[in-house]
Amino acid sequence: MVSRYFFRKKEKQERKNKEENFSVKKIAKKIENNLDNLKEILDKPNDLVIREFTIKGSKHKCAIAYIDGMVDSNLVHNNIMKNVQLITGRDSLPKAESELFEEIYQEILSVTSIKKGSTLDDISYAILSGSTIFYLDGIDKVIIMDTKGWKTRSIEEPITETVIRGSREGFIENIRTNMVMIRRYIRDPNLRFKTYQVGRRSKKDLVLSYIDGIVNPDIVKEVNRRLETIDMDDAPESGYIEEWIEDSFLSPFPQVLNTERPDKVAAALLEGKVAILLDGTPFVLIAPATLGNTLQSPEDYYERWTIGTLLRALRYLAAFIAMFLPALYIALVSFHPGMIPSDLAFSIAASREGVPFPAYVEALLMALTMELLREAGTRLPTPIGQTIGIVGGLVIGEAAVSAGLVSPAMVIVVALNAIASFSLPSYSVAISFRILLFGMMLAAATFGLYGIILSYIMLNVHLVNLKSFGVPYTTPFAPNFLSDWKDLILRAPITTIKRRPTYMQPLDKKSLNKGDS
Repeated sequence: MVSRYFFRKKEKQERKNKEENFSVKKIAKKIENNLDNLKEILDKPNDLVIREFTIKGSKHKCAIAYIDGMVDSNLVHNNIMKNVQLITGRDSLPKAESELFEEIYQEILSVTSIKKGSTLDDISYAILSGSTIFYLDGIDKVIIMDTKGWKTRSIEEPITETVIRGSREGFIENIRTNMVMIRRYIRDPNLRFKTYQVGRRSKKDLVLSYIDGIVNPDIVKEVNRRLETIDMDDAPESGYIEEWIEDSFLSPFPQVLNTERPDKVAAALLEGKVAILLDGTPFVLIAPATLGNTLQSPEDYYERWTIGTLLRALRYLAAFIAMFLPALYIALVSFHPGMIPSDLAFSIAASREGVPFPAYVEALLMALTMELLREAGTRLPTPIGQTIGIVGGLVIGEAAVSAGLVSPAMVIVVALNAIASFSLPSYSVAISFRILLFGMMLAAATFGLYGIILSYIMLNVHLVNLKSFGVPYTTPFAPNFLSDWKDLILRAPITTIKRRPTYMQPLDKKSLNKGDS
């Protein structure tokens, strides 16, 4: 056992040393050696394109290399190959390789983004990122040209966030396009984009965005610290980043919001928050997050303030129903029937006559069935999924009532619970309430209303102790900031919301320079 441990430790150290040696290994001067090294690193893939040629006037050997399908072929041919070949018509060319290399770098290549590389790690990362490599025989450096040109999905309406009023543009999988979309919303020179690389193997681009002069520097510093600790092979989706940097992985509540909408990200940045973009996913993360943020939607600001306030109030009611309605039904029917009005109690008792299960088992069966229908509707193709969700719910509910397995009242309760959870604007928050629902049902089945009250107290204790990047999750409820209540449950008129959220402690507190307050 001990020998196996030391063997693994030695093997790990050898692998680490090999990676470090590779990252600092210099490029050779002979072009043949460099091309052989490149083929060996990539294991001679079929999509590796290498074009060797000779500069006529100087007889210097050159070569370019790129991955087919990852570059803009027109850019490579017109701005690199033709330009280099045109220098063959010059009367005099530098005889020294170093001078010729510098002339090609400074004057010949007409590519916007261009730099030099000197290690194998520089070459491998660049060519796998869509760049083109230029070799010159006799020089132990290469020219790396940004020629990315792979096909991407066009900008479409967000799929997971239905737009009623507002921009119908949604983020896509290309991080550069997503950055441009944010810049179109915020044309402020203080808008910052800080780039990281995540994934030891994938080396994906990750961008932290914020507005300098608004955001609290302590928040940026903490987000930077957490992002720099990321150590994984690959981050295929921003959910990996969210789980890595969140404060409490045991909490059912999301401490980082995600969205496909550029207008939502722009609004968050203007409040003093930060956004995290990851290449390869249309979902952008927003931090810090609070409980109030999870029940807000951009449409609240696009409609008149009375409509926005009504919609928010309905969402808070929907959140209450999604978490407590089945538990309240179980508690009242099983433990406290005296609290139900007489006519309603008799009606419920008559509907439950012949049902073989207690109220808790009845509610659990229906809730699990609803969860299965939701999952089936999500995984199936869209036309079939909608049919399963509607027809399946109707057929199963009607069949269960006809068979005497559940009461009609329970079907109504579970249906209202499902509709309420669909009303929540964030999918992650809706799942959180669905998870807590089962805990509330268990508490109600064990202790009745006392169990629900105790569970609610425990939930509040958890929430007031939960933080998102140093910001209390329940703010501005607790700690209480009365000035922020204008944009919490109530959505006050735009002309009265003159300050950014106080709990964010922004450097620039005013969002509307109208009046003194």
